[in-house]
Formats: sequence, C-alpha cells, structure tokens
Amino acid sequence: MKRNLPYLLVVLLCGLAAALVLLDQRVDVVDANHLPAPWMQQALVHQHPLLPLPPAPTLDPRHVALGESLFHDRLLSRDQTVSCASCHDLQRGGTDRLARSRGVDGLEGPTNAPTVFNVALDFVFMRDGSAASLEAQMAGPLYARHEMGSDWETVLERLSRHEEYARLFAAAYPDGLTEANVASAIATFQRSLLTPDAPFDRYLQGDAAALDARALAGYQLFKTRGCTSCHQGANIGGNMFQRFGVMDDYFADRGAITDASLGRFNVTGREQDRHVFKVPSLRNVAVTAPYFHDGSVASLEQAIAIMARYQLGLALPDEEIEAIAAFLNSLTGTFRGSPLQ
Repeated sequence: MKRNLPYLLVVLLCGLAAALVLLDQRVDVVDANHLPAPWMQQALVHQHPLLPLPPAPTLDPRHVALGESLFHDRLLSRDQTVSCASCHDLQRGGTDRLARSRGVDGLEGPTNAPTVFNVALDFVFMRDGSAASLEAQMAGPLYARHEMGSDWETVLERLSRHEEYARLFAAAYPDGLTEANVASAIATFQRSLLTPDAPFDRYLQGDAAALDARALAGYQLFKTRGCTSCHQGANIGGNMFQRFGVMDDYFADRGAITDASLGRFNVTGREQDRHVFKVPSLRNVAVTAPYFHDGSVASLEQAIAIMARYQLGLALPDEEIEAIAAFLNSLTGTFRGSPLQ
C-alpha cells in the first residue's frame, strides 16, 4: 500500500525511532565529557551523524589466535567441508560474494552471508536480531542444516581428540575446552576484525583532502536525503531495527516472499515486525556485493536506488546515485595494513 506521509515527516520519525532504539538498547550513547579521543569529539562538534571507528579493543591474544584457528577450521561442520571462513572470507570483504551461501552437502541457504568485519559494533546479531551476543550467535550457523549442520557435542568431541586444540584451550582458559570457551574464542577473534583507516575516517579525523569532491558531495546527499536516519554512528548502521519498505511495499512489488523475507517476525511473531531487519552496517559495502538479505541486487548503484525509493520515497537522479556511491566507496577500510578488496 502506498504511503502518503510527507517525506520530511518520515525522516523525522525515522530519526526519532533511531534515537529511541539507541536509548533502549544503550548502544552508541556518547557522553561528550568522556570521549575516547579528541577526533571523535571533533566529529560531534561538527554534528556529523557518522563517527570514525573506535580504537581497536584490548583482547587476550591467546583467545584471538585460538578463535582465528577455529574460524578457519572445517572440523566444526558435520562433514568437515565448511568453516566459518567459507562464507565469511576475509580476503573477500568478510563474505563469500554469493547471492545465497552454501553449506554442508552443497545445500544453498536462504540468505547471503553478511560481512564479519566490524560486526562487533552491532547492537544485536543475525539479520533478525535473534542473537544478543557474538557468543550466542555461534549456535545459529553451527546447527543450521544448510550451514554447518553440526552440534556442540560433535564439535567438543572432535576438538578433545585434537592434541593441539586441547593444549591451546588449557593454556587460554582456566576450565579448558568447553562449549562456552569455543564460542568465546571465535567471538573474541571476530571482535578483532575492525577495518580502520578508511578515507572517510581520515576525513572525520580532520584530513580535509581524504575525500574528493564527488565523494564529499555524496556524503552531503547521504545526510540531506535522509540516509542517516537509519545508517548512523561508528558502524554506519547496525544499531537499530527498521522495516524494509517504509515508503512503499518492497516485498509486494518484488514477490517471491520467503521465510527469510519476514525478518524479525520470525523471532517475535508480532505483525509489526514483519519485514523488519537489523539495519546493516555500510562500512566496506563497496566490496560486499551482492546486496540485501537474499543477494538479489548485484550493484551498489542499484541498491542505492532501491533504498531511496522504498525507504525514503525518492527517485534519485543518476548523478546523485553516483555521488552517493562514491561516498560509500570511501567507507572501505584496511585489514592488517592492506585495503579490503
């Protein structure tokens, strides 16, 4: 059904909803008297709705190393053919670049894989917000028949027979190898996956030359057209829920509605949560195609046009779409000293 609300009112309501979600979830709430760095204070003074990435967290290096090994180990899957990195390839923007990811037995899942880079900054996990922590999120892909198709009993039994893992867990955790510690190690590794030094971060930190004129124009459009109603904060998203189809019914127009299209409704069963999803982070979005939960959109420009229409009620001209795409390209950061590809 067509929405006839004035555009400005919708933007204001979305902004208010974002503020309420942030307060309710107690995430990204910044006390200006206790900022972690001067450059973040500068960003707030200039009223940027977006913030640079925070400094890398201090993590136990034993947990990070153990988690990285587990993240890449196919031993966790039922038939030992799939690892976390199979769908979240750190050499491919933290995704597999497939429309729908494949798991054990070559089964195709209902969605594409979101990036794991900067995921620790999200306020909940999974697109439908069904996991409250990275540790809790681990059970989702582990048990899903179209992903790893395994279970904790199998994983722990295999790891216990692996002398090196048994030694590493004993050294890293007082209680050694447990379900909680496997989840902890993988989650800790994921918390290390920040991608600093994006051109846009450098711009927010005071480097006026970090963005060219086109990207800077795109940033202004990103703000004035209302994109920051949902995509804001340090992760440029990931901190609120929103309906996919605020101004028009995307799913009615597209058709072929699947269970995955129902979003948060699958968690709560509430009609108001139908087609509601966690707003994705836009960091590194230029290297994480295809887009949307079902990987149905191949290009960044097409994704911008669709979001403008269905979320903001706007038909953006090509030059504005291209400028916004240039800005989004400036959100690509680095991992271990190299730009994401």
